[in-house]
Amino acid sequence: MKEILTRSLSGFLYISVLLISIFISKYTFIGIFVIFGFICIYEFQKLIHLKKAWLYLVFIGFILLFHIPNFQVPPSVTLIILGLTIMTQSFLIRDLITIRIIPMYEKRKYRTSIFYMITSVVFLTLIPSYNSEYNPVMIAGPLLMIWTNDTFAYLVGKNFGKHKLLERISPKKTIEGFAGGFLFTLLAGYIIAVYSNTLSPIIWLIISIIISIFGTLGDLIQSKFKRQAGVKDSGSIMPGHGGIFDRLDSIIFASPFLYAFLQILEYVP
Repeated sequence: MKEILTRSLSGFLYISVLLISIFISKYTFIGIFVIFGFICIYEFQKLIHLKKAWLYLVFIGFILLFHIPNFQVPPSVTLIILGLTIMTQSFLIRDLITIRIIPMYEKRKYRTSIFYMITSVVFLTLIPSYNSEYNPVMIAGPLLMIWTNDTFAYLVGKNFGKHKLLERISPKKTIEGFAGGFLFTLLAGYIIAVYSNTLSPIIWLIISIIISIFGTLGDLIQSKFKRQAGVKDSGSIMPGHGGIFDRLDSIIFASPFLYAFLQILEYVP
């Protein structure tokens, strides 16, 4: 009972801090994700046995590059960084599915830290301003979808799951759980579309699909890194939940794909 109460209070505080910062202003949102980004980088470096303080400077450099007022990053630069990020994550998806251990030699540790962890967090901070106007619903909505997907994947999997999704990585995840999370995430996307007066229901449903699929892949990839490191959680900052990276792994992984989709909407007629 005490563990459930601790977990509930910790989760409530985490969600409250996120949502309050998102709806106060663009800069409180960026500020909280800079803090969370620092923690995620630290926790990820522990998982891959890398200690490089200059990676925090790279993170700050990217944040400043994309968020300095009255400065517009050339679209070609954004496209190159986005392409490198999606390519890096595609290799991680390949390794997740095809091999038992993700090979993390020295150079790949640096590339993965930058173009899986750092730039993904940066693109996460760009999502609510993808069309130059800050709209908190555009990041609160995907976060709600992540929580919906995780919650119903767990509930459906626990009660109806019979077929393992990827047993060698995450023994508790099932195909039935994934399907349940996917369907309820679609429902969440439709509800957001109806009540937010932002994008059309079709667009929000596509966002739901991106969030559910890539969020699940991000969670599995992080689980594989934890399994390779021989740990249960990426950290212990959140009682009952583990680390910040444990809570943000799904949205971090999905963010470059979501940002790419939103840019396609913005620039392709």
